[in-house]
Amino acid sequence: MSRFELLLAPGDGIGPEVMAEAVKVLERVGASFGHEFVHRSEAVGGAAIDAFGVAIRDETLELARASRAVLFGAVGDPRFDDPAAAVRPEQAILRLRKELQLFANLRPVKVYAELRDGSPIKPDRLDGTDLVVVRELTGGLYFGEPKRRWRDASGRQAVDTLSYSEGEIRRVLHAAFQLARGRRRKLTSVDKANVLESGRLWREVATEVGSEYPDVTLEHVLVDAAAMYLISRPSSFDVMVTENTFGDILTDEASMLAGSMGMMPSASLGERASDGTGMGLYEPIHGSAPDIAGQGKANPSAMILSAAMMLRLSLGLEEEAAAVEAAVAGALRDGCRTADIASGGPALSTSAMGDEIASRVA
Repeated sequence: MSRFELLLAPGDGIGPEVMAEAVKVLERVGASFGHEFVHRSEAVGGAAIDAFGVAIRDETLELARASRAVLFGAVGDPRFDDPAAAVRPEQAILRLRKELQLFANLRPVKVYAELRDGSPIKPDRLDGTDLVVVRELTGGLYFGEPKRRWRDASGRQAVDTLSYSEGEIRRVLHAAFQLARGRRRKLTSVDKANVLESGRLWREVATEVGSEYPDVTLEHVLVDAAAMYLISRPSSFDVMVTENTFGDILTDEASMLAGSMGMMPSASLGERASDGTGMGLYEPIHGSAPDIAGQGKANPSAMILSAAMMLRLSLGLEEEAAAVEAAVAGALRDGCRTADIASGGPALSTSAMGDEIASRVA
């Protein structure tokens, strides 16, 4: 029996609810395939601020480093929305990414045939849509310095710095090209090279790295055009790669192609071993959704699909990952729906949807 040590970070809002369903599915995977998933749960985000006064403890980071992977629920709480707050729930995920040296965020966008009518996009525009957005995680506006606010004679001022090094750009481009090689061999590099110096550097490096992958078609698209094309012709994309802020925005837009953020998993990855595995942090993109927390309305599919990505990308369990993905697809095909994708029809609770998916893992 194979044994894998994992760290669970349920977080805030609906995070603990969807995490419970991912654990349920992992237990079914373990029983069906002969694995043991040993996990410890740690408070992060608002839950950690309440308990310890910080968004994430040093002890939690040490446990993460000692684990094969981290499953992360969601962080965020309206109680901490004051822009002047010194401690915020989001600091947990930012510090985990930094301390674990995770630099590439993968967000797959798959349109299930059964959910086409639930998307706000015309169904005929969605045919054939199956793409992955690779978002750089360590640079850009979120981390650049100087970053500060001040007041002077003219009033309140603020500055954020969009900063990138060649090395940061180059490594995420390599990750994206390698991913494209295993798919349809097309890479779209998204920048703002017509306005930003960082965008011009991005495009130059992308072109240089592209010369090392002659089997992959590279195209450059400005971010505003990319936002438009995601709606008008989403099936034209295979793998998209872009900087931190652009990727954050474009992936939330892309979630509407799938009909709901509740269907969108993600993986944050660092350097990979020769077999393609390595440390990763896996989370749904939907956030903490405090308006429905504790009501059993959350869709656990994105959390469960994130666990499938963990099985594949950190644990090297391809067959098991495929079984989980097939179980989600099977549940949808059989009419199982949570409120976000029910289109006015009957909706299952979070736990019931988890049960339906787990029962189909084989």
